[in-house]
Amino acid sequence: MKNYIKRGSLNIHSVLDKFLKDEVLPGLDLKLDEFWEKFEDLLKEFHQRNKDLLVKRSLLQDQISSWHRNNDFDLNEYKKFLQEIGYLEEVPDDFTITTNNTDPEISSIPGPQLVVPIMNARFALNATNARWGSLYDALYGTNVISEDGGASREGPYNEIRGDKVINFSKQFLDDCFPLKEFSYGEIANISIKDQRLLFRTEQNQNTYLEDEKQFKGFNGDVDNPSGILLVNNRLHVEIQIDPNHPVGKSDKANIKDIILESAVSTIQDCEDSVAAVDAEDKVIAYRNWLGLMKGDLSESFEKNGKQITRVLEDDREYKDIEGNTFSLPGRSLLLVRNVGHLMQNPSVILENGDEVYEGILDAMFTICISLYDLKNLNTLSNSKNKSMYIVKPKMHGSEEVAFTCDLFEAIEQIFNLEKNTVKVGIMDEERRTTINLKSCIEKARERIIFINTGFLDRTGDEIHTSMEAGAMVPKSEMKSQAWINAYEDWNVDIGISCGLNGKAQIGKGMWAMPDEMKEMLMNKIVHPLSGATCAWVPSPTAATIHAMHYHEVDVLTRQDELSSRQLADIDKILTIPLLKEELDEDTIRNEIANSAQGILGYVVRWIDQGIGCSKVPDINNVGLMEDRATCRISSQHISNWFHHGICSEEEIIDIFKEMALIVDEQNKDDPNYQKMGSNFSGFAFQASLDLALKGANQPSGYTEPLLHKWRLESKKSTP
Repeated sequence: MKNYIKRGSLNIHSVLDKFLKDEVLPGLDLKLDEFWEKFEDLLKEFHQRNKDLLVKRSLLQDQISSWHRNNDFDLNEYKKFLQEIGYLEEVPDDFTITTNNTDPEISSIPGPQLVVPIMNARFALNATNARWGSLYDALYGTNVISEDGGASREGPYNEIRGDKVINFSKQFLDDCFPLKEFSYGEIANISIKDQRLLFRTEQNQNTYLEDEKQFKGFNGDVDNPSGILLVNNRLHVEIQIDPNHPVGKSDKANIKDIILESAVSTIQDCEDSVAAVDAEDKVIAYRNWLGLMKGDLSESFEKNGKQITRVLEDDREYKDIEGNTFSLPGRSLLLVRNVGHLMQNPSVILENGDEVYEGILDAMFTICISLYDLKNLNTLSNSKNKSMYIVKPKMHGSEEVAFTCDLFEAIEQIFNLEKNTVKVGIMDEERRTTINLKSCIEKARERIIFINTGFLDRTGDEIHTSMEAGAMVPKSEMKSQAWINAYEDWNVDIGISCGLNGKAQIGKGMWAMPDEMKEMLMNKIVHPLSGATCAWVPSPTAATIHAMHYHEVDVLTRQDELSSRQLADIDKILTIPLLKEELDEDTIRNEIANSAQGILGYVVRWIDQGIGCSKVPDINNVGLMEDRATCRISSQHISNWFHHGICSEEEIIDIFKEMALIVDEQNKDDPNYQKMGSNFSGFAFQASLDLALKGANQPSGYTEPLLHKWRLESKKSTP
């Protein structure tokens, strides 16, 4: 037990113990020994219970696999079987959630949601500060604006491109904040007259907002305001005016920028987007969460030859129409995603030699650290209503949700918090949770703030659960299958029926192509139209662009419209996406190659560099956001085809070797990159192959056990 300190019956890694003693507890009036004593008691109550739930997962999976091996698929017989074994639970009577003391960002302000790896302080800060974003910058720097006609985005400021950006932005204002007469492109002056927003053309023609209630505040003087604050569908927009600014100087109305309220909430992620395998890694994550909760997180870095220090933004100050000062949040409301129930971590070793369940460790530490916010011991506040928000992933069914709620309540008692101070967001990304979603919500009815579909993890679980049923359709066809559309609608329908509208978020998944903002603008409108109050985006820029969709769609009204539709069909959700025709060799090889390339591109950074989320170029060099969810679906799909003889081990190894050489070439400019193709024997390559060849035997098809194993091996070998 080198590097461990004995505390009661627990062995605590010295790095974690020191962090707790020196950085967390001094500001909280908590004693070190008492903390570990309480944690020890917590583990006595919840460690074995956690283990038993995992045993039940495994048992249910074994029963399902056996049924498929011994039965031809018949939906009615299959449903009856799932009910008999307890996989398909009895549906509870109708109810309405009673969650209270939530912030409006959770209950009533639909908008984009960022997910960011908490181990990267710079990214964590950028995401938190992405509550407000420049529409001009977002448009200028992305492919939303065409480069045709000399509108290149390369090099110094391009006035041709700038004009396109300004015209696009003013059309946005016309659409969302229409004037009684004229368009924003015709306006030469904006002022405030008789507590009304007055717009004047070059011909001295006056007009006003069509809906004057959209005017909420301003900065500067009434005759010459520097900022105009508008609101639409509960989201704010600030028109910034500056005749001396290079852009404002050339604009007819001296508008220098249009600032959108963008990332309303952000999930600081301890799970899928990070590589945290030991105490050192966990402390990095917890330290950044501590900085966010205390309000003093900062990060210095060099950019364009200059040293820059990034800190958290202050709240934004405005004057209302009567001249009274008020403020709006300057930062995104923060949620933290703990890990699921599966993984254990060597940060703490129990008396019997077991490693601590990481989800229990996360809950204890993230809640403890949040006391800085809950008790107003910080310089910048997160939750105005003094709630703490934990997103809990990869739960299977209502028993596991109940376990999480009991765990949170026990920790609330440890820290003398009121019951239900700690809220829970349920990731609907496992099949057993999907079909029992109403039961899951019922177990968390007093503290639930979020349900979110995660179609990538959900597809991985779909494949793994039905591994023995047969070969699955190509991964490229999975999104068009009946089950996935029913699943997405089911999540919204169940959420609305349980009273989440106006009280909690109903969310949708990530846009995975961070460079394809034009395509996102065209397509991600489906998420608010589907009734989702938030949807995930991969960057602050994407948050600003996606925010425009929530001006176009009033989601709370849309949820009211959807409340009367027929509930999505659970029979479709239970329809397994089985392959029904033979595939030619080229199709098989291309599918495997595509998945292999994504696995290798992601895993090589995970294992060798500890990077848990990467923009990985695919075979066509399109950058895709890869994390453990994307890795799970790719590895499970190859494993399924391997299991059913569509491809052989030799073919898979050959394809992985070929793709490794491509990934090596794609990363040739990374000085920290270790080539896989030199001998195909490195930890990263071996881990990638294991994910494909051993995926059928991994618990629920998760990637974590193998990734953690190989990352620890890599860290041991690094001097």
